[in-house]
Amino acid sequence: NEPALDLWRNLCQTRFIRVCAADATAWTMYQNNTEYDRGVNTFSPEGRLYQVEYAIKAVQLGSTAVGVKTSEGIVLAVEKRLTSKLLESKSVEKILEIDSHIGVAVSGLISDARTLVDHARIEGQNHRFMYDEPMRVEALTQSTCDLALGFGEDGEEDKMSRPFGAALLIGGFDDKGPQLYFTDPSGNYVEYKAKAIGAGAKGAQTNLQESYNDNISMAEAENLALSTLKMVMEEGLTAENVEIASVTSAGYHTYPAEELQAIIDRL
Repeated sequence: NEPALDLWRNLCQTRFIRVCAADATAWTMYQNNTEYDRGVNTFSPEGRLYQVEYAIKAVQLGSTAVGVKTSEGIVLAVEKRLTSKLLESKSVEKILEIDSHIGVAVSGLISDARTLVDHARIEGQNHRFMYDEPMRVEALTQSTCDLALGFGEDGEEDKMSRPFGAALLIGGFDDKGPQLYFTDPSGNYVEYKAKAIGAGAKGAQTNLQESYNDNISMAEAENLALSTLKMVMEEGLTAENVEIASVTSAGYHTYPAEELQAIIDRL
């Protein structure tokens, strides 16, 4: 039947054209997304910077870190992920000293975090050399975020060609008292009373909101920080797989294994 055959051919041709048009539309959308996806300084039509969002995702895959502020100082605690029995736990550092009055807990890509920490250390020492006084915690935090915000820029100073895949909890004690700041890959920073970052941040932050109070002591802050980590860690809490430090008016202090074990024992 010739008319029926012609009708069938027309239907097939129409359907083929529609499929090709749909594929072309999908390909165009893919090309557009790829363009915005690769450009570190290009906003998508929805107002998003995909590279920054990917860097934030990298932080969400990192080790969980907790910071707690008290009237006496700051407590920082971080989970250590020991991937092998042969790995020396002391070689895994997630809490670092920036200056004698400032410490930082990191999560995400540690190599990126070390670049930010090295920059902060240099800024702190330059300030001491020029003004003969310690740099304020917020000023140092802002300087670190300025570096994090400079990705993709051209200039004399070497800058990253992508966002830093690390978040920091910067705790310090200056003439304004104890302060705890959270920085993210977008270059933003916010002050917190208690903050959790990393893979277990959601559950840890909920626990902090329920348990924190403004009159918390340093001992209670130590208990809260480690108990929060214990709640979100896959493995049991030991002196080998966690790290803790404090910053008070006396300065930065890293807890040795004996002090850490004593805190774990009283949980």
